[in-house]
Amino acid sequence: MQLWKRNLLVLWFANFTVMAGMSLVMPFLPLYIKDLGVTDPAELTKWAGLVFSGTFMTSAIFAPIWGALSDRTGRKIMLIRSALGMAIVMALMGFTSHVSQLFFLRLAMGVVSGFIPAAVSLVATNTPKDHVGYALGTLATGGVSGQIIGPLLGGVLANFLGFRHVFLVTSGLLLAATVIVFVLVKEEFKKPEPKAAGAISNKKRWSDELRALKPVWPMFVVAFLITFSMMMIDPLMSVYVSQLAPASQNVALLAGMVTASTGIANILFSPRLGKLGDRIGYKRVLLIALCGAALMYLPQAFVTAPWQLMICRFGLGMCMGGLLPQVNSLLRTYAPTEMQGRIFGYSTSAMFIGNLCGPNVGGFIGGHYGISTLFFVSFTFLLINAVWLKFVVPEPRPERVKTA
Repeated sequence: MQLWKRNLLVLWFANFTVMAGMSLVMPFLPLYIKDLGVTDPAELTKWAGLVFSGTFMTSAIFAPIWGALSDRTGRKIMLIRSALGMAIVMALMGFTSHVSQLFFLRLAMGVVSGFIPAAVSLVATNTPKDHVGYALGTLATGGVSGQIIGPLLGGVLANFLGFRHVFLVTSGLLLAATVIVFVLVKEEFKKPEPKAAGAISNKKRWSDELRALKPVWPMFVVAFLITFSMMMIDPLMSVYVSQLAPASQNVALLAGMVTASTGIANILFSPRLGKLGDRIGYKRVLLIALCGAALMYLPQAFVTAPWQLMICRFGLGMCMGGLLPQVNSLLRTYAPTEMQGRIFGYSTSAMFIGNLCGPNVGGFIGGHYGISTLFFVSFTFLLINAVWLKFVVPEPRPERVKTA
């Protein structure tokens, strides 16, 4: 088996393990906060928001730092650092006695995280450029699969083992990912040659770096708007399902099925759209996917039953398979090989900021104007994103890519 295919297979399983582990604890975090002594509804809501968002805040700050470090040390060591660090922090969460301790550990989780962007960077730099779209699309399905399985498994484990033991199980999964990467991933990495002392000034170095980054800055806007548009609605999906089926006794199950339909479609179509991007161009596929995703939001505002919403969300998932993987493929095309770690770090920060802003804006708009209004807002932002991509993002120039 070719090395890039072997790395892709191994990192798919590692991504699945990490995302399954990270999402194991999500269904019951508010209940865990309540067990830590926060019983007032207003306080519970406040702390739940802080605990959920804490990881995103610190991840947005540290992702570019770890990315830049990976350009100097290699991506494999960053994968091991991240998985091992998250395993330790996750285990400590199982021993907290106050909600403030949980909050600070969630902040620490964001500091040590960075597994997914490091995996993306390693696959991007160690895959032949004619197969990058397929490889990154396939890699993305590992994380999505983990996000689908994780909450279901977490709910079952919490029911049988209790909240605290689930954190320890999650820590074990992250340790397993560490071992998988350490033993099986083989990276072809050439350390950058040290510059001669005084060869270039700091001003000249920064000038060269900014010039190299110029083509990719617009892509960070694209990444931000994608996650911002999606996250305005996703946290409120269960509420919307309950409005569509007010008499149902299985709202949680229906909401889970609606969410899963999006993920399943993403898994099915992401590698196919990645392969299509390798043939006709990543920018073209991304543009089509953005327009398709925008259009798939409109009928969701008019559905009258959960099954109709499920069909629409499946269609949205098909288009989502051509969004972030194509963004990463484009970034790989624009960025010099020796800077790809930090580029993917900046892109991850943009996505995390979208993850932070989206739910807050969505909650405000949904609370004042109704959840159905959010589908029109997301439609508008995705169309704006498509226009930005078409007219602001430069056309890819293959000669920028260096063989890794």
